[in-house]
Amino acid sequence: MNQSNGKIPVNPVAKVLMSSDVSWINELGPGLITGAADDDPSGIATYSQAGAQFGYNMLWTLILTFPLMVAMQVISAKIGRTSGHGLATNISRHYPAWLLYCIVGLLLIANTVNIAADVAAMGDAMKLMIGGPAHWYALGFGLLSLALQIMIPYTRYVHILKWLTLALFAYVGIVFVVQIPWNLVAEKTFLPHLSWNAEYITVVVAVFGTTISPYLFFWQASQEVEEQLAHPKDRPIIDAPDQANANFYRIKVDTVVGMAFSNAVAFFIVLTTAVTLHLHGITDIQTSAQAASALRPIAGEFAFWLFGAGIIGTGLLAIPVLAGSAAYAMAGAFHWTNSLALKPVMAKRFYGIIAIATLIGVALCFTPIDPMKALFWSAVINGVISVPIMVVMMLMASRSDIMGPFIISRRLKLFGWLGTLVMAIAVVGMFWFL
Repeated sequence: MNQSNGKIPVNPVAKVLMSSDVSWINELGPGLITGAADDDPSGIATYSQAGAQFGYNMLWTLILTFPLMVAMQVISAKIGRTSGHGLATNISRHYPAWLLYCIVGLLLIANTVNIAADVAAMGDAMKLMIGGPAHWYALGFGLLSLALQIMIPYTRYVHILKWLTLALFAYVGIVFVVQIPWNLVAEKTFLPHLSWNAEYITVVVAVFGTTISPYLFFWQASQEVEEQLAHPKDRPIIDAPDQANANFYRIKVDTVVGMAFSNAVAFFIVLTTAVTLHLHGITDIQTSAQAASALRPIAGEFAFWLFGAGIIGTGLLAIPVLAGSAAYAMAGAFHWTNSLALKPVMAKRFYGIIAIATLIGVALCFTPIDPMKALFWSAVINGVISVPIMVVMMLMASRSDIMGPFIISRRLKLFGWLGTLVMAIAVVGMFWFL
């Protein structure tokens, strides 16, 4: 111990936690928002279908996906914070152009279709609660989300997104208005009755595909870059190794909290629909709004309103993430100026992609296209591109020319490659049962 100045040296991590200026809650950002955005209206529909169709026997999937989610999101965050660039920029620098363009093009299509499904679900939820035209509500929500992204500076907008994560507590609240046999829940969660029929495997694949999604990788990596740019003293870790300990600890805490929050909410959605819809013989739920409507006569008005309000809140959180991740990917691929901290006139093409993806998504709500079929094909695209993206991420995170001396640890490699293997099996299973 150095006592020459009478002071005990303080670890950089401790500085973050002990700072009187910044609480640990304020340190939560990209990981928390990314995790919450994973429970978007289309995800709610998937989890509702899982609980309604198979009851408690789907709860185990949210336990299994948690460590895999954490690993992949920590890896994406570390790539962004260490290199100072998003995933698309790093792919463009180190891998063939055809791979980059295929991934980015498919991601843009999948995200746009997902936006369409989400705004449609929000419109349906508003119609259920107060009546009126669902399509016009969807248009209003889409335009509101776009306006917020364009008109509000990033440093303020990120706080709005943080507050929107509170909408997910609606699904925790529902548990307290219905009777839950907790002993049976614990038993089925850790000792589930597994089935090998096509319907069961397909829903398992859907849950995995909904939980581990490519757009989340692109978003969190880019948000780490945004966070670094928002603080003048911060630099990419590869250029400022002294900033590594505090930032890696923050990333770990932020991501674990965010993914735990995400999976806990998904768990409660499956549980709620299992204990209400499944036990009452309602096993075919195709949309999140349909799940809210089915809850009404079983769990009561309060549960119905909580579920419906949650759909709208999570949609407002997810749409910016979907549109933003597509824009980050396109900007990184073509080396455009990009940052939510910049005014639109300074990053026209970046904001243009956000606007195009959002507006096309809203426009799809006014077409005869079946939103559930569109969502299915979006899931197919996400499933297909997730595997090569995860493989490339694992390779990038192990390259010293990208990560310097901060290549990922053996434990992170183990969980990262395990997650990649699980997703590969899920994709094969999805095509097997198509």
